[in-house]
Order: sequence, then C-alpha cells, then structure tokens
Amino acid sequence: MNEIKEEAKKLIDRLPDQATWDDIMYQMYVKKKLDVSLKAAEDGEVVSHEEVKRRLLLR
Repeated sequence: MNEIKEEAKKLIDRLPDQATWDDIMYQMYVKKKLDVSLKAAEDGEVVSHEEVKRRLLLR
C-alpha cells in the first residue's frame, strides 16, 4: 500500500470514534500543510523573522 494511504489510515485511527467528516478533513489539511512546511524548511526555503519584519515595514 502506498505511503500516503497508510498515513491517512493512521491519522483516522487516532481520531475519536465520534469524529466527523470535518474533523477528518481538517486533520488531513493540517498534516498536508505541516508536510509542505517541513519540506520547505529542509530545503532552506524559509525567511527569517527579522526579514519578514523588514518586508512588512517596507509596505
């Protein structure tokens, strides 16, 4: 079975029995966002806090 399907099954199994479709979709959304963010950090595609402040002040 592919890795993504396995991860989805594990995620659902960790939810309480009374979980709704919205709960499932939210958890999958958060998982996807975290995966993308961690990959960006690993690849060095991040901006420092100081750089963000500098950019916001330029507006």
